Amino acid sequence: MNLEQRINAFTALGKSVTKLVLDKPAKANSWFTSENLALASQGIKKMLSHENLNHWVAIYPKLAEEIEPKNIAVIMAGNIPLVGFHDFLSVLISGHNFIGKLSSKDEKLLPLLANKLIEIEPEFKEKIAFTEDRLSNFDAVIATGSNNSARYFDYYFGKYPNLIRKNRHSVAVLTGNETKADLENLAHDIFSYFGMGCRNVSKLYLPKGFDLQSIFPPMMNYEKIINHNKYANNYDYHRAIFLMNLTKFWDNGFITLTESEALGAPVSVLFFEYYEAIEPLKIKLKEQKKQLQCVVALPGIIKKSIAFGQTQQPELWDYADNTDTIEFLLSV
Repeated sequence: MNLEQRINAFTALGKSVTKLVLDKPAKANSWFTSENLALASQGIKKMLSHENLNHWVAIYPKLAEEIEPKNIAVIMAGNIPLVGFHDFLSVLISGHNFIGKLSSKDEKLLPLLANKLIEIEPEFKEKIAFTEDRLSNFDAVIATGSNNSARYFDYYFGKYPNLIRKNRHSVAVLTGNETKADLENLAHDIFSYFGMGCRNVSKLYLPKGFDLQSIFPPMMNYEKIINHNKYANNYDYHRAIFLMNLTKFWDNGFITLTESEALGAPVSVLFFEYYEAIEPLKIKLKEQKKQLQCVVALPGIIKKSIAFGQTQQPELWDYADNTDTIEFLLSV
């Protein structure tokens, strides 16, 4: 296959992805609700527009050249539906062969899309494989996991070309000038996928004197999240811990807010931290760069920030851990 064939095949897949994902939901994972499956499929459909794919590949002229295909092992996370799709796409669009090691939390959806891709372009059949066994016969590795699993990946795959991702978190910087619509969009960044993705906002930076109560009304569109059993269990557990430890917290019945310098909050908890002035905060965010995936803010406040409500709609060139996957694959 040449590059144009690969692009056309993925474009055709994009037109089918929503129906495929929603027709056969991954019932084995109760976190994968129909709303979250729809959100994931909408993001992939946007990625796979012909315009987006062509814009993306145009950044890398070498993609148009014929390469010697290498076997790329991809170890995937399972925190949100199809979280590893971008790696799947990147490996195949670059002309390499994909060997997938799926998370037990998300082992149904990607093979479903892979089968459809093969149906669209049969030449992909020899380029896609999934394994439940120990990985073998690979030339390079892409692995996504926690900081703990990253140490494991480093130990086992350090001698191969590798791209190993660790924990990342997303934060929002508020100034007090946000509109109701901005805060409603922020709620989407917080609650989508139950807050389990690295692109979900898990911490707020607030100016001194900010009225925390102003955050709660725009969140009410998500109050039904507490009806999800696993989410409710997390909410009850962390609220009880705060009470027992006499930790000061704010609560609206479906999320708790507490002051913390940490970045990654557990499910159903949102951390916040006050700042005195924006310039020192910019320095702090720069120091936290290796731990951050997204910074959400009003335009012009923080360099390279993302607009409220857009964290779960990354472009193809918005790479996890801010590490260019295609550049890595071209170097293998």
